[in-house]
Amino acid sequence: MAVFHADLAARSVPRYTSYPTAAEFTETVGAAEHRAALDALRPNDRISLYLHIPYCHEICWYCGCNTGPVGRASRLDIYVDALVAEIGVVADRARGRVSHVHFGGGSPNALSPDQFERVVAAVRAGFRFTPDAEWAAELDPRHLDADFCRMLAGNGVSRVSLGAQTFDLGIQAKINRLQPFRMVARCVEDLRRAGIAHVNLDLMYGLPGQTLDTIARTVRQARDLAPDRVAMFGYAHLPRMLPRQRMIEDSQLPDAEARFWQSILARDLWLEEGLRPIGFDHYARPDDTLALAAANGKLRRNFQGFTDDDADAVIGLGASSISLFPGLITQTEKHVGRYRMKVQNGCLGTTRGIRRSVDDQRRGAVIERLLCDGRVDLVELGWPPAVAAQVMADVAPKLAPMLERGLIRRHGTELIILPNGEPYARLAAAAFDTFRAAAGDRFSKAV
Repeated sequence: MAVFHADLAARSVPRYTSYPTAAEFTETVGAAEHRAALDALRPNDRISLYLHIPYCHEICWYCGCNTGPVGRASRLDIYVDALVAEIGVVADRARGRVSHVHFGGGSPNALSPDQFERVVAAVRAGFRFTPDAEWAAELDPRHLDADFCRMLAGNGVSRVSLGAQTFDLGIQAKINRLQPFRMVARCVEDLRRAGIAHVNLDLMYGLPGQTLDTIARTVRQARDLAPDRVAMFGYAHLPRMLPRQRMIEDSQLPDAEARFWQSILARDLWLEEGLRPIGFDHYARPDDTLALAAANGKLRRNFQGFTDDDADAVIGLGASSISLFPGLITQTEKHVGRYRMKVQNGCLGTTRGIRRSVDDQRRGAVIERLLCDGRVDLVELGWPPAVAAQVMADVAPKLAPMLERGLIRRHGTELIILPNGEPYARLAAAAFDTFRAAAGDRFSKAV
């Protein structure tokens, strides 16, 4: 049975979509390191492509993504020109085979069908693909019509994630994202009619004015859409870092205990619906590839969250996108104007990142397995036994509060997150993070 622990739930910890996290990126890493990592890819390496579209027709106040308003229509044409140029620069170096393509944002459907198809054509012309490559896109239901759905299907997109967040109109008004349930339901119908087989929903808890009742109503309505996967993210309120969030009144936000029970209620309701829990905030139908990956110990975690993507490298394309290699993480220039100047002059747009030492890679694997599987054994991951034992001894004080409350179990070099400790999984992962001496309030709450 879940128990609320105020001191644990309120702690600020990363979501660990990478290790080290973006908070550790520096400008000492740049295009030269990125270029070398691309050149080191082997012909049979599996590559995942992430294409970032940093524009939306309206800006939601809760959003932490790198995005801005579309404004002039010509702005998108100019951005697509730059993105196509960057695709050419990167494709000339990356020798692996692409197994996943993911369009994110922002809103990829801020692009017109012609603009989207132009990007797809550049990707297909530049890279080699595995026979089972999956194409996926995140979409904004407020600006999605049947023609766009048909275009997506015609270009091989087989999985779509719709940003629903909540179906409560009062809460939608508080976050500047008005989209009635019938609008989202129509989008789901259009997508399936177009032949897109897999539809996911992104939902949130911890939003202003949200209660257990509104969570329950949203989940009941979402259930009627029969999603293949659901992501139930906890809203991260960081107005000092994200000025748009200052439009949200702090006094309207659920407190730590309310957030905790909202997350537990959502979990229970999705389990009743027959979806399998995936990590700490995803759910999937038992026959979905994400659930199968979790059942087989092959679940992964990257910048798209929990995933069945088994690529050896993730290559980010577009302003602010992040690339992940075994020994390196890099990020492209965030400012669209400066990004455009770099890539249209035949250069990589990389401006910062971090080299991943052997220790970083080992700790990253520990964090990933803890969050994906709920257990990890350092020796099984290849750590020398003596080193593994020392690391476990070093992290013991950080794990003590969870151990004392029966949230985790430790045996030698093995650590297990017990069922009642699952809401606090990120805290267990943070114990292995050597950069987190003092997190302050830079990251989202643990629950």
